[in-house]
Amino acid sequence: MKKQLSIIRVLIVEDSFTVRQYLEHIISSDEQLEVIGVAQDGEEGVRLVKLKRPDIVTMDIHMPRMDGYEATRRIMEECPVPILVVTSSWDPESVKNSFRAIDAGALVALEKPPGPGHPRSKPLAAKLVQTIKTMSEVRVVRRLPRKMKPGGVPAVSAAAGPAVARQRVEVVAIGASTGGPPVIKGILSGLGKGFSVPILIVQHIAEGFLEGMVEWVNKESGLSVKIASDGEHIRKGVVYFAPDGSHMGVTVGGRIVLSDGPVENGVRPSVSYLFRSVTKVYGGRGVGVLLTGMGKDGAVELAGMKARGAVTIAQDRESCVVYGMPAEAIKLNGAVHVFPPEKITGFLNSIGK
Repeated sequence: MKKQLSIIRVLIVEDSFTVRQYLEHIISSDEQLEVIGVAQDGEEGVRLVKLKRPDIVTMDIHMPRMDGYEATRRIMEECPVPILVVTSSWDPESVKNSFRAIDAGALVALEKPPGPGHPRSKPLAAKLVQTIKTMSEVRVVRRLPRKMKPGGVPAVSAAAGPAVARQRVEVVAIGASTGGPPVIKGILSGLGKGFSVPILIVQHIAEGFLEGMVEWVNKESGLSVKIASDGEHIRKGVVYFAPDGSHMGVTVGGRIVLSDGPVENGVRPSVSYLFRSVTKVYGGRGVGVLLTGMGKDGAVELAGMKARGAVTIAQDRESCVVYGMPAEAIKLNGAVHVFPPEKITGFLNSIGK
């Protein structure tokens, strides 16, 4: 007997009639998804969430009366539900506000699929459907107004983790996927201005959103945060993100090397590629950190870093939006430490002086 699929109830919040229709068509085409309502602006979206209690919400950003950021904030404070931001990646203002919505509790941001006939329409539609299914299973909690430090930066605990083994640390490599942006922002904003170790990051993110994420993180970090360029020397206290569509590694001389080689674990840039490169060049003088995300990218290679004497950290289950990549690493006994984000921050501060 065929197992009965549980139906996922979706609310669409979008001000464009044409886009609403297209999103409804895409979502309803999957037998596991049901559109239980559509809202024309954030104000109506907040009301319908309370009335219809959907399993997940797709949220536009630019809307009349109440925008997607404010609607997300209201929903997460009053009637929390998984929220997926669906916006136009080519619009810098939309991208910027997408990350404000993630700060307010949205889980992830995706590009709106273009209309039928466009070469990117089918893959982006498939990505939207799959992300809705995955994110609908995430348990969200009610958001309270966050305590702020002077200057408007969210307070981050810098409680130190255990002391690092007495070895020289020359680089930190971080990998993340779904749920990663706010965790990375929290970790980096908690590092002191005197943090002296370069940080290399691979974040799986929808194409076109990376620049907005880097700008968002840079404003709240005491470190310099940038998208890496091929051939540049890595510098102490600078954070380098792998660019869209390129693997990132390092050379023996401490230079960034970018590659358009084959995808690994279905992605490019790949955390596996970064960790493998860091292991080859730095051996036990590196730190590897694997954060929340779907799949297994970086898990085997984190274990490889540990085998060469590097310090390795996996994010703990309780704080992960998706406990995929860290779980795979832990299964392989690849993590020396398993920490929540605030302990990762404290641990890095203890080795980055």
